Parts: sequence; structure tokens; C-alpha cells
Amino acid sequence: MGFNLFKKKSPEKKEQGNNIFSRLKTGLLKTRKVLTTDINDLFGSGKTIDEALFEELEEVLISSDLGIDVTMKMMGKIKGKAKKLSGSEQLKQVLKEELIGLFPNNLATDNFDAPDEQPITKPHVIMVVGVNGTGKTTTLGKLAMKYTSQGKKVLIAAADTFRAAAIEQVEIWANRSNASIVKHKEGADPAAVAYDSVEAALARDIDIVLIDTAGRLHTQKNLMAELKKIKRSINKKLPGAPHDVLMVLDATTGQNAISQANLFDEAVGLTQIALTKLDGTAKGGIVAAIASTMKLPIKYIGVGEQIEDLQEFDPVLFINALFD
Repeated sequence: MGFNLFKKKSPEKKEQGNNIFSRLKTGLLKTRKVLTTDINDLFGSGKTIDEALFEELEEVLISSDLGIDVTMKMMGKIKGKAKKLSGSEQLKQVLKEELIGLFPNNLATDNFDAPDEQPITKPHVIMVVGVNGTGKTTTLGKLAMKYTSQGKKVLIAAADTFRAAAIEQVEIWANRSNASIVKHKEGADPAAVAYDSVEAALARDIDIVLIDTAGRLHTQKNLMAELKKIKRSINKKLPGAPHDVLMVLDATTGQNAISQANLFDEAVGLTQIALTKLDGTAKGGIVAAIASTMKLPIKYIGVGEQIEDLQEFDPVLFINALFD
């Protein structure tokens, strides 16, 4: 696989692509410091490809939060290819290709040429899940702004009725993004809020429904049971919905993020992942580890506080930003 990211583009699209790549690199600055220093030392000039180099590489990959199992599988492939290589720079290129290969459907989507995604269904219902503190509601708000900026009619469901001020937080994002909102009183049944939201979306010719959900309950109720109930309620009103279940994960939690994703996937069946806080001290390997372990597409990554810092994920762009 090649790494020429901006081939055959108009000057305007090339500039847009370079701006996104630059913002990504800036957002990943701390992450790159965690990963890249060791990588660059490892592949310095004059290094020979031998068992000692493989052991160093293995240690760096495991410490980058790639995980032992994923690292071992990848090292097996790298060692097989290394016999035909002449130097460490070529080995570095093989490492980049193998990392990109960890992502499902690893052909990178060309976000700069592609038209705005048009949901097959209308309304297209996205249930947003994740534990509190991951940036779940902020991610939902940024998505609302992205969709409304594309001219889509968006409705937000304030179905996190358990957390203090959660409804107010969602309402602020709805106002900021010019989206509609359906809300009940604090402590109301979240499934009822979700049901009413889909009903309102059908009546108002809404394009996108974003459903905020609780990430922790302060009652005796079980969170996963509540989420299952919300999903059933949505499907009852609109068969086939929710069309996506997006889980928001905090990249700085490392391998714990995979444990969280597994729990939510078993309960509500995830379809895509958003990884936040990659502008912090998250280690770059966790992104590949989650994609490879969960076999789910990483749809968005968060590399800063601004709206444009929630980027559509492109594995080639991401790996190049880590290594550049």
C-alpha cells in the first residue's frame, strides 16, 4: 500500500487535505511524543535487521498500547517480510503498512473528494453510548454541528435523564448547532424520550436523530438493561432503528477502552467507534488495537476542542501523522 495521501487532487482539495493533516499532526503531538521517539531511534541509520531489533520493536509496540496479542501477530508478519528487506528504513515502511492493515476495510476513505454521506434511511437514527467522562455528549454535539452544516435537519434526544445537568448540556449543543431537541424531566424514562424523539423525527421530516444516553446510573438500575430498553423502544417506533450505535471511547484509558467496548457491544451491538482525547497522552497503538480487536470501524477521532478537531478517521492519514 502506498502512502501518497494527496495524489491527483485539485489545488483546493490538496490544500484542504494538507490542512486536515496538519491539524491531525498538531492534535497528536503528545501521542506522537509517546510513540515516535522510540520508533525513530529504533529505525536509525546503520541499524541492522536482526533479532535484537525485533525485540526492541516488540517492546515499543506493546508499550504503545497495541496489546500483546495484536503485537505478537503483527511481529510474525513483519519477521516474514523482513527476509527480503535491505535496511531498517524499509522495515519501518513495512511496520506502517502492517499497522494500517490492522484496520477493518483498511482502504482509506478519501474524505476530501467524497460527497457528504447520504443516509440510506430517513430519519437515520444514531444511538450514542459510552461511559461518563469520555466526551460522549460533546462528541454528539459536534456531530450535530457537522450534520447541520451540511444542510441536514437534526434532532437530538436527551435520553441521559439520570445525570445532573445532562439535559441542559445537550440543550446547549442543540441551540449551538441549530438542531431540534426532545427532552423530558430529569429522572424520566430514557426509553420514552428515545421513542418520542423518533416519533417527532418522523413527523418533522428530520434527517438525523442523535440519541444521547447515560454512561453511568446512580440508582439500582442496570445500565446495560436500560440501554437495551432504549434500543428496543427505538426499534418499536421505527423498525430497523437505530441504524448505528456509536460508542465514544477515551483513548487515554488504553486497554481499558477495549474492555468497555466489549461490554457495550454485547449489550447493544456497536456498529462504529469514536475515539476522543487523542490530543492528550494517549498512546497511538490503542487506536489500531481497538479497531483490530473489536473488528469495528473507527468512524471519528477527537484531536482537540474545536468542532473541526472531530475528524472522520482515515487509517493512512493517522499512521502517517504518527510517524511523520
